[in-house]
Formats: sequence, structure tokens, C-alpha cells
Amino acid sequence: MSEPAERSLLKQRPFVLFWLARLSATMGYHMLAITIGWQMYALTSSALDLGFIGLIQFIPSVVLTLLIGHAADRYDRRMIVRGAQSIYVLVAVILTYAFSTGMVTRELLFAAVFLIGCARAFEMPTAHTLASTLVPTSMISRAIAAWTSANQTAVICGPALGGLIYTISPVLVSMTCLVFFVTSITLISFVQIKGPPAKRDPPTFASVLAGFEYVWTRPRLLGVITLDLFVMLLAGSTALLPVFARDILQVGPIGLGLLRSAPAVGALLTALWLSYYPVERHIGAKMFAVVAIYGALTIVFGLSTWFPLSLVALACLGAADALSVVIRFSIVQIETPDEKRGRVSAINYLLVGSSNTLGEFESGLVASWFGAVASVVIGGAGSLLVAAVWMGLFPALRKVDRFEPADVKKDA
Repeated sequence: MSEPAERSLLKQRPFVLFWLARLSATMGYHMLAITIGWQMYALTSSALDLGFIGLIQFIPSVVLTLLIGHAADRYDRRMIVRGAQSIYVLVAVILTYAFSTGMVTRELLFAAVFLIGCARAFEMPTAHTLASTLVPTSMISRAIAAWTSANQTAVICGPALGGLIYTISPVLVSMTCLVFFVTSITLISFVQIKGPPAKRDPPTFASVLAGFEYVWTRPRLLGVITLDLFVMLLAGSTALLPVFARDILQVGPIGLGLLRSAPAVGALLTALWLSYYPVERHIGAKMFAVVAIYGALTIVFGLSTWFPLSLVALACLGAADALSVVIRFSIVQIETPDEKRGRVSAINYLLVGSSNTLGEFESGLVASWFGAVASVVIGGAGSLLVAAVWMGLFPALRKVDRFEPADVKKDA
């Protein structure tokens, strides 16, 4: 392959369509998230209820992990993503009706969150697996950076746009989300996968558990996945942003949208840079460094009472997280054969992606005991400790120099 063709993601048409679909779906998701969070806090004024939103989203990932991974390795991944996003459409329709008729309740919001959690549990690991098959292997790390840029663009624009539209009407927010979800489903339908179908294991109990066995025998994979699990479990302050926006910084729903968007600003700039200039050397050391920076910036945000400083801290925090995400997900995808990527990605989502939602519950619970500021500061300090401990537990991960697959003997 010539150098210009290889270095141009824009020439990978299936990936471009998928990137646009990811942008659209994530826009809708985050607009719904900010609307549900603000509505919940307006109804109950309870930080614990905000934490329960994260817990409810976490439960489907635990229950469905084995089914999700096996389905992603046996069936058309585009079909699974479309099906999950169809659930988002249903939720948007239900909330539109509830907002327009004044029938919004705490229980209805929890039910909507549960449906979203079920759909997202199928969508995210399958989408990560699908994305890595749409580009040549040599471009996976750059594709993941571009994928991250789509997510972060949506995280910036979604909450900010959602907060702005919410001041006009929550009904308009849910209707806008509906348009985004339908657009994503349409774009996914045009994605064409080249090459022969991947080899599929027969549906046996052993094949379902193969992802766990594969991760357990690869210390680099195990270290990468569990590192983010514990960091995000401790430093999941997102659920408390309504508390900071209303009670500490006093900036209202528009300010809440900006707070939710701030980490994505730093993450987007970083992801765009990495999509053109990927990290190539000293990968393990850089990953641990940015995890430590993430923890330190979490503490800064927790202690801040000045809105501009809070925005800057969150933006820098997002930049650190984006670099960590690209490194971690690149290692997972490159070291996993395609026939097992669905199952490994499902495990990764369970232990990493869902740790965000479980971390939100932990933050809400600690905040209900000690206050929002203490919850965030404790989480940031805990993530610093985890980074230090994991450097000792997984020396092979710390010494990773390049994005190259490692066999068991070399990895041990």
C-alpha cells in the first residue's frame, strides 16, 4: 500500500460513514443524558439519585456481557448496532411524550436510563469491534484516535446544545435526539465490510467464556483493562456535575452543559492530533503518566469554586484521558484476533466502559455521606494511588514501547 493511501483515513469510506454515525448517535446520547440528569436533580434534589442513574446503566453490562460478546463475534455487527440505536429511538419517543404531557417522574427517568443502559451495553463493544475491521491493521491506532474525536466532538456539542435547547423546551431536546438516532441508523446501513466473513466459533459454553480466558492469559491486556476500571471507579465525578453547576459554581443548566463539554474539548484536540501524529514510542510509560495527571486534575476540579478554573481543569483532564483511551484501546484491538474481538471488547466494556457508570454511583454515594467536593477529591487521590500500584503489578505494561502484539511468553 502506498504511503499517501495508507495515511489517509478519509479514503476509508466505510470508516468515514461509521465515524459520522458515531458522531450522530453520541450527540443524541449526551443530549439525553444531560436532560435526564437535570430533570432528576430538579425532581429530587438528591445526589444519591444521580448516582443511581450510573448504577442502573451499569447493571445491564454485568448481566449481558457474555451474550453481547458472543453475539458480536457471530452475527452482523452492523445489525447489532442498529438494533441498539433503535432502543434509543424508543426512549426518545417516550421522553418526548412524557415531557409534552407533564408526566415525567423519578421512576420514568430510571426506566429510560435502564433501557439506554441495555442498548448501550450492546452498542459500545460491538461498535468498537466493528470500527477496527473497517481499516487496515496498520491504521488501527489512528482510527481509534479518529473514533475518539467523533465521541469527543459529540460530548462537546451534545451537552452544550442540549443545555441550550433545554432552556427553551425539554420536548425539543428529546425530538432533536430522535433525529440524531435515526440519522445514525441510516448511516450504519450504508457501511460495507470488505473481505471474507471472520471465522466464528460454534455457540458452546467454552466459546462464550473464551474472551475471559484470552484476557486472563495476556498480562498486558489484563493490566490495561483493570487499570481503567479502578481509576474510573474512583474518579467518576460526572454524575455530580449538576451539584457543582447548581450549588457550588451556581451556573445553571447552560453552565452544566459547558461543564460536561469541557473534558471533551481537551479530548477532541488531543484525539485530532493523535489521528495525524500517533504515539509511536514509550507507550506504556506515557499511559501511566497521563493516568496520574488525570487524577491530579480531578482533585483540582473538586477544590475549585471558580467556574473558569473548573472548565480549564476539566478540559486538561479530558486531554489526558483521550491519550490514555487511544493507547489502551489500541493495545486491546491490536493484541486480539478478530474472531475474539467481540468477546474481548465486551469484557473491556464491562470492566472499563461500565466503570464510568458504576463510578458515578460511587461518587453519588460518597457525596451523600461527605459532600460533593470530598467525593471528587477522594476519587482523584485514589486514581493516583491506583496508577502507582499498577506500575508495580504489571511491569510488562509499563515497558511497552510500540503498538505490537505480544505472545504469552513475551508478555509474561
